[in-house]
Amino acid sequence: MDIIHLLPDSVANQIAAGEVVQRPASVIKELMENAIDAGASTIDVLVQDAGRTSIQVIDDGKGMTETDARMAFERHATSKIAKAEDLFTLQTMGFRGEALPSIAAVAQVKLTTRTAEQELGVQLCIEGSRVVLQEVCSCPVGANFEVSNLFFNVPARRKFLKSNQTELNNIIQDFERIALVNPSVAFTLSSNGNQLMQLPAGSSLQRIVGIFGKKLGEQLLPVQVETSLVKISGFVGKPEAARKKNSSQFLFVNGRFMRHPRFHYAVMEAFSHLVPEGDQVPYFIFFKVDPANIDVNIHPTKTEIKFESEQEIWSIIVAAVRDALGKFNAVPTIDFDVEGRPDIPAYDARGLGDVKVPRVQVNPGYNPFSGRGEGRKSSSRQWEKMFEGARGKEQGAIEHGGEPDIPGNPLASCPLPPAPNDALFPEADRSTQHFQYKGQYILTAVQSGLMMVDQRRAHIRILYERYMHQMQEHTAPTQGLLFPELLELSPSDAALLTGILDDIRSLGFDITPLGGSSFSIVGTPSGQSNPVAVVQQMVESVKQQDGGHADALHHRLALVLARSNAIEVGEVLSPVQMETLIGDLFQCEIQNLSPSGKTILTILQQEQIDKMFGTP
Repeated sequence: MDIIHLLPDSVANQIAAGEVVQRPASVIKELMENAIDAGASTIDVLVQDAGRTSIQVIDDGKGMTETDARMAFERHATSKIAKAEDLFTLQTMGFRGEALPSIAAVAQVKLTTRTAEQELGVQLCIEGSRVVLQEVCSCPVGANFEVSNLFFNVPARRKFLKSNQTELNNIIQDFERIALVNPSVAFTLSSNGNQLMQLPAGSSLQRIVGIFGKKLGEQLLPVQVETSLVKISGFVGKPEAARKKNSSQFLFVNGRFMRHPRFHYAVMEAFSHLVPEGDQVPYFIFFKVDPANIDVNIHPTKTEIKFESEQEIWSIIVAAVRDALGKFNAVPTIDFDVEGRPDIPAYDARGLGDVKVPRVQVNPGYNPFSGRGEGRKSSSRQWEKMFEGARGKEQGAIEHGGEPDIPGNPLASCPLPPAPNDALFPEADRSTQHFQYKGQYILTAVQSGLMMVDQRRAHIRILYERYMHQMQEHTAPTQGLLFPELLELSPSDAALLTGILDDIRSLGFDITPLGGSSFSIVGTPSGQSNPVAVVQQMVESVKQQDGGHADALHHRLALVLARSNAIEVGEVLSPVQMETLIGDLFQCEIQNLSPSGKTILTILQQEQIDKMFGTP
């Protein structure tokens, strides 16, 4: 009995959709690329609920006839290629003929389209690869794709979509990639009726500024080189634009975004010894090569591309970027051209005669903290009587567990916590048995040996749990700023911040949108410094979020704020501050690990100490 049979087209399309349509952003990417191939000069993207409910892509391209509209949803139906040889001369974004049938297999699709030669257009409705409506209609030239209820017939795929904010971030990311490489096309992006980006047609630099803001545009240097192998154009950031992470880095080839770790390394190689190791420099590099010398038919996403002359292009990239850095004086240079400059005579000590060179007299034994120093002999001690009463109060506060309110002291306002449990700290060792080592570790004698605590990680854990509690209970205090601070972000970052404003406000920030990509910070958590940088760090951190739950978002926000306010490595602590820090740490739910999973404390057992000294 024969058991092998052909799968129905609907099933085959759902299988293909598993690779082509992974999330709402995949649908937008495919529809925008089709609009580019259709010669559109304006493309509008509208999404509802980050694409879960509705995705609409409207273009003014050449449109489709009634027959082409039906054929476009058939598997492997395309106008881009006709034979295998065409794969080596590709000039379009798409060519597989899999996108539209894959989308129609897992969503409800309505297409309205008309060509310039026709007076009336056609409207086509498809649900799960099945045509449910086809009729003539009146519509403008171009195409209007409306995709509703994505994965309505594949509930498992729909269930594993991330949070709306995460999915919207992915949509913005793919939108930016296509908009960057097509500056001659006008784009708009709207989410739930709010316009996130409006990008008019213009130059490449104008498009970069429109997406990422003027600040980044001022930090870019042009790159331009043309060889027989490749034509390279674009922009690289100045060394001072380097960041630890989340720097804007884009590579494009023949109008297509690509991922190429080797070419990324080539750009960073040009910045070696100019930026700290591990820092990333923004760049926007556009390659123009003969289509016959690359292979884009590797993966359905078409972001992995093979180059025939990869090593040669690598060398050209390094040389081109270094040339741009040198041409615009972005690196130190040595100038040996002295022609026409005044002759400055060299120093000659023999011509000074009896002139004596002035010398600075110093007393190497002077100690400003000692009354016996030479510099304090003539000073009066009468001023000390004015502060005798204050000194007594200060001493009394210290004896009772307090700490003078010293400006900049991160632990000054912390009350002395209850003593840790008796099992760890015996009564005999509960005095000031804390010692600071190299401004980083606190050493404390415990019953089982010697405990070593990383002071910064401990403080991060303390602040992190405090902020998490404040976010859950909405009890964070807010301190109003005398002069509000202006926060300007890129359109994509502004959209992200708008989505998490309520969560940031629960930490004590008072942020007011000013319209566009600008915000006003009018209040901060008590004692918070540099709020603009902290909020920017929060936005960057949320960009990396993979989880779809509110807890994951709260974790990232609280961790950024804790790191910004925690004591730094090398900060000297008094015995009372160390006691406070250790006590607060042992009041936390987790004492031995930081929020990022790093070790906070370790105990050197007494047996290990005895063994090191050879004690029996």
